[in-house]
Amino acid sequence: METENRSLLIEGAKALGIPLDARRVEAFDIYLKELLKWNRKINLTAIRTEKEIVLKHFLDSLSTYPYVSSISSLLDIGSGAGLPGIPLKIVEPSLEITLIDSTRKKVDFQRHIIRTLGLKGIEAIHGRVQDKEILHAMGQRFDAVISRGFSDLRTFLSLSLTFLKKGGTVLAMKGPVRSEEIQSLIQLEGSSYRLKKVSSFVLPFSSIKRSILLFEKV
Repeated sequence: METENRSLLIEGAKALGIPLDARRVEAFDIYLKELLKWNRKINLTAIRTEKEIVLKHFLDSLSTYPYVSSISSLLDIGSGAGLPGIPLKIVEPSLEITLIDSTRKKVDFQRHIIRTLGLKGIEAIHGRVQDKEILHAMGQRFDAVISRGFSDLRTFLSLSLTFLKKGGTVLAMKGPVRSEEIQSLIQLEGSSYRLKKVSSFVLPFSSIKRSILLFEKV
């Protein structure tokens, strides 16, 4: 990782309240290099520069840290290149994480990174959350479910419900959310969820606007 981008990662994480020691920085460095290498052969992400990966993948993933740092188990649906699950695992080793994606090559990459970094308490599953076997094996197992744009919000909430413990949290990572959209979200939740919070912010050292929507299973 170039020095400038390494500094961006460290200072950006610090701005999010996450101090990165040398071991964690090295893990992100390996992750970034492997992502760029694999991406030349298979389409893991449309983002292809170091700086964009640090900003739009790593720091974006870490922006959810305040909402998962106190839980025990997390399901990352449609995790693609392992985002946000693997960055969260790097900074919070005690968090039990399950990644699931329907594209075999992406899951192969996730497993490669997990092995390469020696991460424990994290697994990558190839499949769809709608599959009966997966629903049966992982129903009501997780404290939180997260996604970075796996589907529209209504579908994401519906599919997450089965996997959450009562009182569990859904975290939907989105772009900017307008006030009128927030009102529609309150109506959208119905009886299964309560809208807990809408956090809108700009990623550190950028002009990239993001939102995190938090719903509680009731």
